[in-house]
Amino acid sequence: MRARALLLLLGGAGCSWTPPSIGDPGAEVADPRAEASYRAALEKATQHREVYSALDTQLYCAATYQSPEFREARVRRQALFQTWPQAKLDQALASERAEATQGHDVVLGLSLVDRRFDDLDSKNTIWRLSLVTDQGEVTPLAIRRVGRANQDLRAYYPYLGEFWTMYTVRFPTAVAGKPLVGPATQALVFRLSSTQGQVEMKFPLAPDGTTAGPTAPASPPSPPASR
Repeated sequence: MRARALLLLLGGAGCSWTPPSIGDPGAEVADPRAEASYRAALEKATQHREVYSALDTQLYCAATYQSPEFREARVRRQALFQTWPQAKLDQALASERAEATQGHDVVLGLSLVDRRFDDLDSKNTIWRLSLVTDQGEVTPLAIRRVGRANQDLRAYYPYLGEFWTMYTVRFPTAVAGKPLVGPATQALVFRLSSTQGQVEMKFPLAPDGTTAGPTAPASPPSPPASR
């Protein structure tokens, strides 16, 4: 029981550093200022956590909240890689702005020691995902498995190591008939929970609703009572 309690304790607490990346790194854009700007936007919208069982790693995960400002940074990065004309860039930015009104989207990277549980998109998954604010809690509208990480994905999300899986998760914008993000909402809290561990990532919001940058891990939850 002590080892199990330790797993849940460390899983809730998480860590603030990024685990070592395995695999060839993704490409960088040629303009150093554009590269630095994207990296700053990514860091601002991303949280990292780890879960341990005793001293053994149970999972690594990272999530990037697709805020309006990060969506723009990502699209502009793709435009540089693919040398888009201005008209295509303008169209893509408009499309992303429209997408942002349809849901709260999170890109999730996950690396599990036991890959049998790497099935977040399955209706029989052991995992429960949720997004919480001061207005209430919502569960996903959709979870899509993008697949195993590769160099193309790492060009946008460098934390996706060789053995990571990428998912996209969409949450509703309203809870009980009211906006999930209200006038006084200070953060979006993303939760990933199962018997394999509990992870919580907090995305602070600025007064205008944009992400305010990463935050320290939340206090760990109490371990379950012995049976």
